[in-house]
Amino acid sequence: MFKYCPSCGSEKIAFDHSHKFSCPACGFVYYHNTAAATGCVISTRQGLMLLVRGRDPAKGKLDLPGGFVDPGEGAFDGLRRELREEIGWVPPPGAAFTLFASFPNIYPYKNIVYNTCDLFFTIDASDLTAADLKLEAAEISGLRFVKPADIKPDDLAFESTKRAIKAYLELTPRH
Repeated sequence: MFKYCPSCGSEKIAFDHSHKFSCPACGFVYYHNTAAATGCVISTRQGLMLLVRGRDPAKGKLDLPGGFVDPGEGAFDGLRRELREEIGWVPPPGAAFTLFASFPNIYPYKNIVYNTCDLFFTIDASDLTAADLKLEAAEISGLRFVKPADIKPDDLAFESTKRAIKAYLELTPRH
């Protein structure tokens, strides 16, 4: 990530192979901490809403709407923003998200591996249809409504998404 120390410019900056960069020349320390990310299982009458990834990582695989939480945001605000940005949907007033699972994940992007803590929420949006949505993010190439029993783990983009869908199905056996 760093070739030179951002503080003094020394080439002696070192990475400890877990999450810390340090410079012996000036004492600079940078912690490459885990990033928070959200995903949302949106349950509709047509099935669970899944997005088709339009770019790598995992281009063509299915994923849940969501994404990284920005600085200054909480998880709920970040999730609402991601839903608006990715699918053009704003949950109606009073609609409640429920946190049901959290898993570590690794997200490789442009030669940098991000360690994430993925927080998974669910929301009931029974009346939501594809006509209510507008796919707006370049990383999304399509949308599918899939009956829970028809979801194949190998079609899902990330290990944490596979674990989240499994946890959701265990919590909601009626599907």
